[in-house]
Amino acid sequence: AKAQFDLGVCYRFGQGVPQDNLEAVIWYRKAAQQGYAKAQYNLGVCYDAGKGVPQDHAEAVRWYRKAAELGHAKAQFNLGVSYKYGQGVVQDHVEAYAWLSLSAANGNALGLKSRADVTNRFSPQDLERARVRFRKLREEIPAGKLKP
Repeated sequence: AKAQFDLGVCYRFGQGVPQDNLEAVIWYRKAAQQGYAKAQYNLGVCYDAGKGVPQDHAEAVRWYRKAAELGHAKAQFNLGVSYKYGQGVVQDHVEAYAWLSLSAANGNALGLKSRADVTNRFSPQDLERARVRFRKLREEIPAGKLKP
């Protein structure tokens, strides 16, 4: 799966091969279907941006979620942002807070900054619900779970 992912990166950025987003998506998908989190994340980015595939935010969220559940911090961030803005999912600030917090806990500094925007909209009760959701995610998806 890693070699397939690497080949996808080569096609995406034209490294040693002609740049070809469609070919990149083909190789990302092969690796993603084998549970390779980096490929799942990159496939989500392709769907979000419409690179090599028609733009489809719901499909992007589907791939972000797969990678996020494997501990991929950038996918957790993108999933949180998707919930924050209701892009590809129903807007849900509690879910946004939880995923952005998990992303930050797993080393993505942007998670904290984006989470602050969401937190400002919360009542004390909403903030407590969001913290409970984050703790549940943290139990389900421990830091360092992602394998190379």
